[in-house]
Amino acid sequence: MSNSLINETSPYLLQHAHNPVNWLAWNDETLEKAKQENKLILISVGYSACHWCHVMEHESFEDEKVAQLMNDHFICIKVDREERPDVDQVYMLAVQLMTGRGGWPLNCFALPDGRPIYGGTYFPKAQWMNILLNLADVYQNDKEKAIDYAVQLTEGVRLSELVKINEEQNEFTIDTLYKSYNNWKARFDNTEGGPDKAPKFPLPNNYQFLLRYAFSDTVKKEEVLNHVNLTLTKMAYGGIYDQIGGGFSRYSVDHLWKVPHFEKMLYDNAQLVTLYSEAFQATQNPLYKQIVFETLAFVERELTSPEGGFYSALDADSEGVEGKYYVWTKEELQTILKDSFNLFADYFNVNEKGLWEDENYILLRNESDEAIAKKQNITVEELQKIISTLKKELLSIREKRIHPGLDNKILTSWNALMLKAYTDAYNVFDVPHFLDVAIKNVNYIFENALSKENKLSHLIGKTINGFLEDYSFLIESLITLYETNFNEEYLHRANDLMMYCIHHFQDKNSGMFYYTSDQDKALISRKMELSDNVIPASNSSIAKSLFKLAYHFENEEYITMSRKMLNNVLPEIESYGAGYSNWAMLLLHFTQPFYEVVIVGKSVNEKRKEFNKHYHPNVIFAGCETISSLPLLKNKSKNGETLIYVCENKTCNAPVGSVKDAVKQIN
Repeated sequence: MSNSLINETSPYLLQHAHNPVNWLAWNDETLEKAKQENKLILISVGYSACHWCHVMEHESFEDEKVAQLMNDHFICIKVDREERPDVDQVYMLAVQLMTGRGGWPLNCFALPDGRPIYGGTYFPKAQWMNILLNLADVYQNDKEKAIDYAVQLTEGVRLSELVKINEEQNEFTIDTLYKSYNNWKARFDNTEGGPDKAPKFPLPNNYQFLLRYAFSDTVKKEEVLNHVNLTLTKMAYGGIYDQIGGGFSRYSVDHLWKVPHFEKMLYDNAQLVTLYSEAFQATQNPLYKQIVFETLAFVERELTSPEGGFYSALDADSEGVEGKYYVWTKEELQTILKDSFNLFADYFNVNEKGLWEDENYILLRNESDEAIAKKQNITVEELQKIISTLKKELLSIREKRIHPGLDNKILTSWNALMLKAYTDAYNVFDVPHFLDVAIKNVNYIFENALSKENKLSHLIGKTINGFLEDYSFLIESLITLYETNFNEEYLHRANDLMMYCIHHFQDKNSGMFYYTSDQDKALISRKMELSDNVIPASNSSIAKSLFKLAYHFENEEYITMSRKMLNNVLPEIESYGAGYSNWAMLLLHFTQPFYEVVIVGKSVNEKRKEFNKHYHPNVIFAGCETISSLPLLKNKSKNGETLIYVCENKTCNAPVGSVKDAVKQIN
């Protein structure tokens, strides 16, 4: 038995290809079929690594009776939210307006023209059948009621997308961030780190902002840094981090970072590599270096294609059981580790603290290497060597288990995040292999996702037009890559993509950017992504890049655009820092001294690397060995002599020859 999804490439859609439900993919033909047959549409959205999506499939979508109800009364459409985030966003918003909550699986019912009338997330089988019957009855016997509700709900969706243009003069001050932080810190968990609630998501852009903010607020610096370090340490020690194989799960279900929702997403791990790299640069905490190296080892081992692209995710389940691949029984560990078990159990809490369910243990830490070494009466170096050996042994055994499912989609936006992560890790740790991986990946994107007209595809191998996140994240990564090795192609490509976005995505009235381009078929609402979440908003990302490109190309129009966008969300930054932290990083650029460091001459790359030993988040770099047409580099070269110019506000200090002297000018 199979349905039309058998012809799709998405791992999530293929998971449903053998359901008795007559699932169809989201496309023009399917939407036209709904109109012709005058049937309600069920838009069911999920993703391959989603545990509760699997549960609902097993309970309802594999059931013949349920499937019969669905097939008789509805046009049933399955959507992979990672393939079509635009569809997901519109119907997620509708469900949130109806119910006050959202999540996946997302199930939204709509009129044949796509206007939503009812929805929710996971439904148990009996409730689901009841909903199907009631909606079918309403549409057959009281169609006007359904249409009236759809009109109201669709208008609500549209109105919620309107950007409030801030007409106040955009005078930015650090005071906004002081107020934002003071509002925000009331919701800190200063015992376990992160937010004072459960479940807990890592939210890397929150802590990247707080790290940067700490260095701009001399009064609160210690307080803010303590919270950032507590959070990063607790996440690294917790079950949310794969202590054996590296890499982070999507979130923890509790406030202790102990029990993860075991799916591993590319976008989380990319952003966390960037965060831990930057945190190491700022603090020199060796734990952060370990996390970066282990996470990138995981990415190469399990999420990297031979051609250099990065896969999307690993499932939470294996053999139909959530977390089975990652957990251990005490007896297993004793048999494998023998005389080393007691030390390992002490280190990774094979005790009441690590006990989960069904006699399984989640490996996690709660003490530093120094504390454990002292208890075990060995040196820290000896401890680390033993633990490293035992982890390798357990990883080799774990590799023989049945693996969680791999979602092998290669998404441009998420690849761009990991491209930036590898570049950031190279800058901080000076491992040439990291830069090699980044360059291989950017070449892969250029060859497979970018057209000569600077048009991106969202998904490698499938003709889905790029969304704003594809452009914005790739632009950011290209700027970072240019500032790493000074290959000007990357900077020019970033600027070309920015001009494409301005032409095809920008709303000239508000200055903000739509999530979909003007070349895409319209949905019931054209969404703008404004608030930062587990991934930064594409608008905050593009606003940051406008700011940086303005400096690189001396483009005042870009600065004006960036300023207008930031001004539109200024009230939200003050009242809700956690939801606008990427925007808040841009506000730091506007309110703190911002420097252009220009390096010219034979030793340009050596000097650039030397700068990486210092933490300076409010700096951009430009450089060349000989001559360049880039505005920042014009008339800076002098007979091959290596010189460093520190410039601020279009004024450069006298050039110096050493990084030490340049850093003094910045400090």
